[in-house]
Amino acid sequence: MTTTAQIVSVLLVEDDSNFRRGLHTLLSFYSDDCYLQFKIVGEATSCVQAIKLVIEQKPSLILLDVKLDLKSPEDSGLKVLMDLKRLDYHGKVLILSSHREDELVFRSMQLGARGYVAKDRIGSQLYEAISTVMNDEIFLPPDIATSFFRIFHFYAGRSLQGHSTIHLTDREQEVLNWLIKGASNEDISRYLHVTIATVKAHLTSVFEKLGVASRTQAIIRALKLGLVSADE
Repeated sequence: MTTTAQIVSVLLVEDDSNFRRGLHTLLSFYSDDCYLQFKIVGEATSCVQAIKLVIEQKPSLILLDVKLDLKSPEDSGLKVLMDLKRLDYHGKVLILSSHREDELVFRSMQLGARGYVAKDRIGSQLYEAISTVMNDEIFLPPDIATSFFRIFHFYAGRSLQGHSTIHLTDREQEVLNWLIKGASNEDISRYLHVTIATVKAHLTSVFEKLGVASRTQAIIRALKLGLVSADE
């Protein structure tokens, strides 16, 4: 009995052209031998390009580099994930990254990624990862799963600790909530209908109250203190 191949439309979101060519080769190889047939419908090197192609092509799978351009932190894979949630995207997102930091893994999965593969394991794990997420399951290899659950358990059960010691205004809490979702200053300004200068002022106040110096530190501190929940 012949099994009909499943056609998987794929969007590549990766700023390294050599790595994209490698993905083309792997997906072509898989299509020759497996029941999944891959059709690359677009390639993007930025958040703006990625979202434009998602709207136009409606890919069933996005292979996403979580750190598109280290020189431009606002144009990151996390921003892509946040915008996909706003679009109510129903396909699957698989993270491909050379970074394994606990917080990065945790935030990626929290924002809707279905799996996470280290780039140095692409050759041995990519097909299994794609098959897993296309089967509506989560793919986290053991070392990445350890990173995710280490942070998950670190934040668990701390929901009341911070409220008695840190006092944020309602607007500061709103800004913090958007920060946790990965929003840029421009995004927060648009969502709250305030100027970017006002957003920066609120962030400065939040940072001072939390005793931190960066957005990442603020996110970690706020989660640890229970000022926001891990599923915001």
